[in-house]
Amino acid sequence: MKKTITIVALDPLAGASYKKEVESLFGDYADVTGYSVRDGSATGKLPRADLFAISTDAYGSADEVARHVPIDSEVMFIEVTFYWETLERLWKIPKGTTVLFVNVTETMAREAIAQLNALGVNHLRFIPFYPGAVLDDPVDIALTPGESRYVPDSVKEVIDSDHRPCSYGMMIEMALRLGMEHLLEAKPFLNYAKIVASNHYSFDLMYARSRRQESQFHILMEILNEGLIGVNETGDVFACNKKACQIARVSEQFVVGKKGKDVFPYIPFYQALKEKQDIPERVIRLFGTAISVAVVPVMRKTECIGAFATLQRFTEQESRQNELRKQLLQKGHYAKYTFDDVIGESEAIRNVKEILKKMAASESPLLIVGETGTGKELMAHAVHRAFRRAEGPFIAINVAAMPENLLESELFGYEDGAFTGAKKGGRPGLFEFAHQGTLFLDEVEGMSPSMQVKLLRVLQEGEVMRVGGSSIVQVDVRILAATNESLEEKVEDGSFRKDLYYRLNALTVLIPPLRRRGKDILLLLEHFTKKLGGTFALSDKTKEFLLRYSWPGNIRELYNMVVYFNYVGKQVIEMEDLPPNMARMRGEAKQETYEIIPQREPVDLFQFVMEQLCQAWEQNELLGREKILIAAKQQYFRISQKQVRDQLQELVNRGFAEVGRGKAGSRITPKGMAYWQEHRKR
Repeated sequence: MKKTITIVALDPLAGASYKKEVESLFGDYADVTGYSVRDGSATGKLPRADLFAISTDAYGSADEVARHVPIDSEVMFIEVTFYWETLERLWKIPKGTTVLFVNVTETMAREAIAQLNALGVNHLRFIPFYPGAVLDDPVDIALTPGESRYVPDSVKEVIDSDHRPCSYGMMIEMALRLGMEHLLEAKPFLNYAKIVASNHYSFDLMYARSRRQESQFHILMEILNEGLIGVNETGDVFACNKKACQIARVSEQFVVGKKGKDVFPYIPFYQALKEKQDIPERVIRLFGTAISVAVVPVMRKTECIGAFATLQRFTEQESRQNELRKQLLQKGHYAKYTFDDVIGESEAIRNVKEILKKMAASESPLLIVGETGTGKELMAHAVHRAFRRAEGPFIAINVAAMPENLLESELFGYEDGAFTGAKKGGRPGLFEFAHQGTLFLDEVEGMSPSMQVKLLRVLQEGEVMRVGGSSIVQVDVRILAATNESLEEKVEDGSFRKDLYYRLNALTVLIPPLRRRGKDILLLLEHFTKKLGGTFALSDKTKEFLLRYSWPGNIRELYNMVVYFNYVGKQVIEMEDLPPNMARMRGEAKQETYEIIPQREPVDLFQFVMEQLCQAWEQNELLGREKILIAAKQQYFRISQKQVRDQLQELVNRGFAEVGRGKAGSRITPKGMAYWQEHRKR
């Protein structure tokens, strides 16, 4: 049902103008009626209305207002102002110019002049003029709010601003009194604020800020993936987003303004307000569905001024966690290699690949055995990519490289306050992150006995408990483990649990050492040479030696050898060019110096670092100083940490790069990318 608004003015023309303005903002929601004292329509008792807006000159006193307006009616006074357009025209008039202000009465004229001064038009000399007034000196310019008929004929220029409009502040007050706050965000209201002048700058600023924050609050509530209900200090509901309405099967219009305990009896609002403490998350049954509910009080110093409750369907919560885990695939936790990346044609490596392809289809743990440097992690990547978990996360960790307490928190996660230095809010462990994917445990033989027990429980039950926590988290993770030692011997000497060994040993594969792969050595050598941009060739004697060499470091040693040959700088690598450790292995160690070709300085360090930043941006990666140093080494540049740090700082100063804290890495800015694309060397 529409509201009713009554406008009462002294002059009928002014009243009609006020009525038109109010209708332009409230016409769709209220019926607006106008009355005038001068035409006699405002005499006698006026009909009842939801709101009366009366001009200050309409009635002589408050007692007279009471004689015409029904008892207990909502009454406010009309406040008028000027259009910005009028003020801008006045500001163009030269300073000190005398301007006649013409209005119906002297009081109204002087009141308007005072308002113009307050609005910043104080460079002109205004003279009030009204019917019956005498003009002593001639004046060339007159300003009047729609009362041109009273302007003396001698005035050359008349600025008729029409009737003064209602102020924006008055319109806001009308909306608040009628309970129509929603109109303040409507386009007509926003447009009206732009055309009428206001000297309530601080009020307008604070109101605009409050309105903007309220809009942001409502937007935030609606984008949340969980239901949110807010109550004030008395327990009355003041906010309820759509998600909460869906879960609780209520409508926002029905619950807002009602007591939270009456509408949502299963939410402990009263307890949170009384105890001023968080109500931990708990699971309840609502309409046959498991719902997690938590309540947090809102504190202002020591006073509780309200509380918020969150609701989420338990199935949606699990689904959301799974989605978050999948996002790790975009942060480097994914398998990079497939079986096609395994270089080699020897029978030994072909057999291993065939066996692993079959084992990849299993969900059982897989133990990969092999000497150091044989490519165990590469095989683990390929196994993950070969079957149904390929789209899930792949996380690798060397369990022998961490202290026991650090490894436990890394694998199982921890709760808030579990230990000194624990991240606020806690942190999920790698088992949780690897949910529906694969966790690769390298050098599993280095795991402590207590950690072996915890790993055994994960394999048996598929569940983990965070450090300092009390709740169980179900995980679906396939375990791939690798070792370069004999676990059988460790089981015999008691350093490795027998039950864990048989759990991990369900499927086992042995990766052959490089010395047993024949001419795969030359294939790998050729692959690494191309990858590193090498141009050298091997003499026949060198090839023969490498095929007979024992390769204690396996493929990793072969890769390092290719890097070494790149620095030798010869087109043909002879026996005397072998690395010192290889020379000693063949019994030819000599008292001589193996000199490496000196590195050359980069032609332009700025160009080099900018190029590395651009390449990192294209790969959606951050670039650390260590990566820059490695890239320089591969291109035979000799640069120091300090040179890299100084160059990055220069790029930051020029706005071309952003440097993160600690080891966060650096990234190129849009400004830097634009500069690089325009100035890079062709």
